[in-house]
Amino acid sequence: MTSRTIMRGLLVGGAFCVSFSLPAAGQVKSTETVEHGTSAHQVTFERGEIVYVSGNDVVVKMEDGSLRDFYNVPDSVTVNVDGQHLNVHQLKPGMKVERQTITTSTPRVVTKVETVTGKVWHVTPPSTVILTLEDGSNQSFKIPNNQKFTINGQETDAFGLKKGMVVSAQRITEVPETVVTQQVKRTGTMPPPPPPPKQDVPVLIVMALPTPAPAAEAEPAPKELPKTASRLPLVGALGALFCGLAFTIMAIRKFAA
Repeated sequence: MTSRTIMRGLLVGGAFCVSFSLPAAGQVKSTETVEHGTSAHQVTFERGEIVYVSGNDVVVKMEDGSLRDFYNVPDSVTVNVDGQHLNVHQLKPGMKVERQTITTSTPRVVTKVETVTGKVWHVTPPSTVILTLEDGSNQSFKIPNNQKFTINGQETDAFGLKKGMVVSAQRITEVPETVVTQQVKRTGTMPPPPPPPKQDVPVLIVMALPTPAPAAEAEPAPKELPKTASRLPLVGALGALFCGLAFTIMAIRKFAA
């Protein structure tokens, strides 16, 4: 859409359109309206890992492996980590960060209406007209080429303007523009905790012990003496025992007498 300027005005007994170059004076009354169109949204994500922090400078390793330097990061810029808003001085290497950017583009048309009222003081057809404004000052205005005026029901050009005619003119300007706004959300996660220090763990050594040889089974004692054995030793032992007993009794009697 191209901008256009529409001039509307009233002449005594008729109407006309003039492309006035209106002055920024108290005699000019201005109103402005804005008509918005449908907004368009675009969302982009940037992710990486902080590898270096010093003062207000941060270096981030992006997902594609490239390094991006952020110098002089303002303290007002924060990263939402587990519900806490951390500034640049609270960031740590190893943190995963993400920046979400929401870009909103809204078309709109700004319509500005400027109104001026004055009396024709001098006209130089077909290009300019000088009006005496309400405050008594004179102001020159440009008349567009081939501009036609309607006076008392009859159409005329700039040559039909005469001194003393009261003119009330409007300039309507429609300017299309696009308003672009951005909303940035920064989130992050803390780096994993460092592994616990290694402790001395006793080493268990398993050794295979030799298997002992199976003990030879003891032969059971014979229930009866072999038939080849003799009882003579037993008789001799009993005889010796009785002799010793007799000598002991004799010694006791002798000692008692």
